[in-house]
Amino acid sequence: MYELIKAFIQTLRPKQWVKNGFVFAAVVFDRQLRRPQALERTVAGFVIFCALSGAVYMLNDIVDREADRRHPQKRNRPIASGRLPVSMAWAGFAVLVLGALAAAWALSRGFFAVSVGYLALNVFYSFWLKHMPLIDVLTIAAGFVLRVQAGVSLISVERFSPWLYVVTTLLALFLGFGKRRAELSLLESGAGEHRRVLEGYTIPFLDQLLVITSATTLIAYSLYTFSAPNLPPNHVMMLTIPFVLYGIFRYLYLVQVEGQGGAPEDALFGDWPLQAAVILWGISVLVVFYIF
Repeated sequence: MYELIKAFIQTLRPKQWVKNGFVFAAVVFDRQLRRPQALERTVAGFVIFCALSGAVYMLNDIVDREADRRHPQKRNRPIASGRLPVSMAWAGFAVLVLGALAAAWALSRGFFAVSVGYLALNVFYSFWLKHMPLIDVLTIAAGFVLRVQAGVSLISVERFSPWLYVVTTLLALFLGFGKRRAELSLLESGAGEHRRVLEGYTIPFLDQLLVITSATTLIAYSLYTFSAPNLPPNHVMMLTIPFVLYGIFRYLYLVQVEGQGGAPEDALFGDWPLQAAVILWGISVLVVFYIF
């Protein structure tokens, strides 16, 4: 029983729940962290999205189990390896989805609508969209934007800038193309046998996309720091740019030099310079918004 529970939890991929931190964008950048109700609702939304994303990962592993068995790393996933029966995975998926949507409905009708949209998008992704080059990464980026919108739907925003949707989209594209490059580099020959969409990519093409998305992410974030309304005076938000700059450069280094990035969350948790950049950026944002 212990091994079964362990396999079930592993299939939910708790390490990837860090992506749901984008739900907090609204409450942080709208300067509402000191409002208990706004923070409580956002934490509840984060938990609900963790359940939804866990269900999505479970569905994805069910659908991909045959391809995962031919992958050098993914073959060890609980469903692909047989440690978690498919029937139990389907049951877990149903329970998680129903429970999360019921909680979302109780929390906010707007949040419920975003949650349904997120789930529908990922169902389409699991069965069809992930096999379409470029569309696959654009779909992943849309999932990040929906996380941000979920946070917005939970509070009464006053100062949240649309620039943050642009930055989120570009950053998600950057991470997505980095992930595809790492996968293609790892699998080398026969990549399409493991993930069909990789047949539509080449490393030079992905390197071009990484250059484009990294540059536009930096430009968009920089424009946000000195042109978005209701930011602190004297453009002090621009002081956070160096941390974003280094973080993007470091991730490019990990992908193109170290051959990492197949799982961005592993790069985040396993590389201390990248962790330092993210932590220092977060601290600087909090200082700018809540002390200045």
